[in-house]
Amino acid sequence: MKKILLCLLFIAGTAGVLFAQSSGKVKKPLVVFVTGDHEYSSEETMPLIAAALEKDYGMKTIVLKASPDYNSEENIPGLEVLQQADLAVFYLRWRKLPADQLAHIEAYLKSGKPVMGFRTTTHAFHFPEGHASEKWNAFGEFALNAPPGWGGVAKHTHYGHESSTDVSIIPAQANNPILTGVAKNFHVRSWLYRVLPDYPVKGSTWLLMGKAVNPDKEAIENPVAWTGTNSFGGKIFMTTMGHPEDFRQEPFQRLVINAVHDELGLKVPRKWKGKIDIRVPYRVAK
Repeated sequence: MKKILLCLLFIAGTAGVLFAQSSGKVKKPLVVFVTGDHEYSSEETMPLIAAALEKDYGMKTIVLKASPDYNSEENIPGLEVLQQADLAVFYLRWRKLPADQLAHIEAYLKSGKPVMGFRTTTHAFHFPEGHASEKWNAFGEFALNAPPGWGGVAKHTHYGHESSTDVSIIPAQANNPILTGVAKNFHVRSWLYRVLPDYPVKGSTWLLMGKAVNPDKEAIENPVAWTGTNSFGGKIFMTTMGHPEDFRQEPFQRLVINAVHDELGLKVPRKWKGKIDIRVPYRVAK
């Protein structure tokens, strides 16, 4: 009789646990997008990516924008929400944020959580020499394994606004989960960024190579997407692509959605939910 009673109690306890698990809500990962650039319309492309992540992939997202508009270099309200983020995605260009806003970004980086960046985020900040926040000019390097700002010692440059880029998967990475469903070869409007020879930093994994089409100077192939671990121990994904027309391309969309999943430690979806309708204009840089 005692054994029967113990067995019934065990069954009841197990049922209770299963009921609690089935009735409890699974926490959705929070992806926070931080935007502010002068030319690539990130304040329009990132919300469309965010909407797809919510609608099709069960995530929660918040998109932060420069205020009062994209040309405002000194204010991105709401950065305190980074303390709740599971992934921070940056698309910035030459910002000069105040110390209290930078502190929220720094706290996130120091947490060792994953970081993702697009194109001009290699030169996210542009403080004058001698400024108290000048170290932030090297954000690309310490946060995303990219060159530490435009030009400079790294000679970070591109191959002309009239050029574009042929992109190909690096054969050794053909089975990388981030490249699931991504075409072996595709073309983007982005003019190729030169990051070699010193970047991405040693230890990064190159995923895609770019070859300049119609360059304005002698060009070499350069990596256009890579992963790795940043100086804070956080997992990173960085791409130097990101022209608004790039976001119209299904291979690029898949790359972005896959990378978000991988950054969060989630299984990359094998089933594509369908092409995202993204039609955003390019602006001539300020």
